[in-house]
Amino acid sequence: MIFKRKNKAAVAEAQPEQTIAELNAAASKDLEVDSADEVQAHSPAEAEAAHSAKAQGIAPAQAKQNPDEGPFDGDSIEDHSEYLDMGALLIKPVPGLQLRLEVEESTQRVIAVALEMGSSRMQLQVFAAPKTDELWPGISTQIATGIADQGGETEMVSGRFGSELLARVPQTAPDGRQGYVVLRFLGIDGPRWFLRAVIGGAALTDQEEAKAMEDALAQVVVVRGDVPMPPTELLPLTVPQGALTHPDAAAETPGTERPERGPETTQIG
Repeated sequence: MIFKRKNKAAVAEAQPEQTIAELNAAASKDLEVDSADEVQAHSPAEAEAAHSAKAQGIAPAQAKQNPDEGPFDGDSIEDHSEYLDMGALLIKPVPGLQLRLEVEESTQRVIAVALEMGSSRMQLQVFAAPKTDELWPGISTQIATGIADQGGETEMVSGRFGSELLARVPQTAPDGRQGYVVLRFLGIDGPRWFLRAVIGGAALTDQEEAKAMEDALAQVVVVRGDVPMPPTELLPLTVPQGALTHPDAAAETPGTERPERGPETTQIG
């Protein structure tokens, strides 16, 4: 497993006082495609995916399809030894999985973890939540409103983990061409925690990669802890103990400026 650590300007925008909806909006920017060619190549297929739910008449789900699978609460998992310990999140290693830490510049704290497999990426953030109320119904509405304000579209569809948002978010490619990125926003309400996942890339149209991303999410464990925290506050994430850090080769490419303390690559094991 490869572990990457990234520090970029977009991550610095996610300040503690921001709402969870704003963090979701920031996630959509972080998961955007990186070149004009990708904007053009992904748009037709992803447009079909974005509209297929409405055409098929899929109704929003209210619960996970399989209540016996994760994401799990840490108290329900006795043996944590098989997981990569990142504080509030435990990630089960699988072949081909790469993890990327996203660090807030102003505080140097880890605020998100991205799981990368193949040509797909899933960003995870975990928050404190009330004991009884569910956050996802309200948060999904806020996300949909924010994307609509940008000129995008969203559709609530039934998914493996309950109701999720399929979104088309407008974007401008590096060469100035206009396009959009298609993303899946998922929200899982747990006991005193809320896990937000944003899936992008090939998993939007490739069933095999979509299943790989979903399988990884189904094995995530959230460790809430006993410290009282206000709802929607980020739960603390940490760098895995014993991780070995070395420079990312891509960061050394001539003509590119390397951000402070990143990107870095860490080899686990």
